[in-house]
Amino acid sequence: MELQFILGGALVGFIVGATGVGGGSLMTPLLTLGFGVSAPVAVGTDLLFAGITKAGGAAAHARRGGVSWPIAGWLVAGSVPASLLTLALLRSTASDATAFSNLITPVLGAALLLTATAFVFKAQIQALGRRFAISGERLVAMAATEAGYLPVTAERVARPLPTVVVGLAIGTLVTLTSVGAGVLGVVALFFLYPWLPARQIVGADIAHAVPLTLVAGFGHAALGTVDWSLLGALLIGSLPAITLGAAVAHRLPERALRVALTLMLVGLGLRLILS
Repeated sequence: MELQFILGGALVGFIVGATGVGGGSLMTPLLTLGFGVSAPVAVGTDLLFAGITKAGGAAAHARRGGVSWPIAGWLVAGSVPASLLTLALLRSTASDATAFSNLITPVLGAALLLTATAFVFKAQIQALGRRFAISGERLVAMAATEAGYLPVTAERVARPLPTVVVGLAIGTLVTLTSVGAGVLGVVALFFLYPWLPARQIVGADIAHAVPLTLVAGFGHAALGTVDWSLLGALLIGSLPAITLGAAVAHRLPERALRVALTLMLVGLGLRLILS
């Protein structure tokens, strides 16, 4: 078990704990560009890493009542079937390591650029969602009833079909790259549900990510693209570092961190696309 992987896990864990940025956006590029791990193995290993680490976060949100279970369920209804279909398609290229890597690497780069964009414009996307929403909770509820929608609560409207479609997109992207279940999922939900409390949106996204990443991760394991010793090293480094990052988050310059992370994601995405 190499020390560099333990330290890499600690670094990513600390950043995730301090900023809330999804680990897949950082861990997979670190493994591929920093440690020379092949893209398929980096993605497969990171998926199981994410499933294990997100399970604790989902449980914590659930204990506090911070998970909108209907939204999480609709996301799973789209993402898990999409993941299984993507895994079936990947099986046809898994026997050719070069073709497999050539398929995943540019998609991973594009996913990082998309994540950086969503990270920067999250507030604007949420505001755009509010512009499209009908003003006044009563009018929203009336319009939803006429359209056949079901309420998430007595005041707020659920949108099952668009949420399932978001799940489909996230399931495909996450299975290919391990990126998308964090920042992209939250931003998409902010647009669909601009009036819901942020903690319920974040909680639903994390709860949904657990079954998705586990299904995708074990699917990659069946394809032979999971390094179990690497996974153990990353967990040893990251789990205590996540707690430490969360504990000191309020003392760190949030704006500077976000700018640095955005520039990092853009740089990594461009390097993967152009490599």
